[in-house]
Amino acid sequence: MTRFGRVCVYAGSAPGANAEYAEASRTIVTELARRGSNVVYGGGSLGLMGVLADAALEGGGEVTGVIPRFLDDREIGHNGVTDLRVVETMHERKMLMAELADAFLVLPGGIGTLEEVIEMLSWSQLGLHRKPIGLFDVDGFWAPLVSLLDHMTTEQFVGSDHRRLLLSSSDPVGLLDAMEAWEAPKLARRWLTDEEQT
Repeated sequence: MTRFGRVCVYAGSAPGANAEYAEASRTIVTELARRGSNVVYGGGSLGLMGVLADAALEGGGEVTGVIPRFLDDREIGHNGVTDLRVVETMHERKMLMAELADAFLVLPGGIGTLEEVIEMLSWSQLGLHRKPIGLFDVDGFWAPLVSLLDHMTTEQFVGSDHRRLLLSSSDPVGLLDAMEAWEAPKLARRWLTDEEQT
């Protein structure tokens, strides 16, 4: 059994240009269900969001969807999930999804998905949560983001300890194994040097 009761899964509300995105999403979410993890996600029925919700349900898992009222019609809230929660704002959506989850899994997606993973990474860096974050790098989709974070680390805007807060793999089983084995760093890099604090 997994150590995660619920995993928050971020994904696009579109299917993307590559059919592999949907197939790989089904594979990793089916594996999550096999391990006994339930899913929290954005509540939509379209695109990869719909794919992941259906895969989790078919795998015997429970699915909690969280969707803002103004997006319920646009993203077409998934009425087949175990628990669909309609909130008023995007801030409420993101906060509730984070609170319900023991870990974060990121599938391919667009601007909203990018915002979500960066926000959770930022919160982790600030010590606001101590939960693993895994990028499922389907067919190199997330490679540009990984390269950017590596560049930020080289240029010393991101500490090496903070860089390790984000896991990435194209192997679904390997990524979930790494997330389950992940331990939060015991000491975070200080923001200021002694000289800068005086």
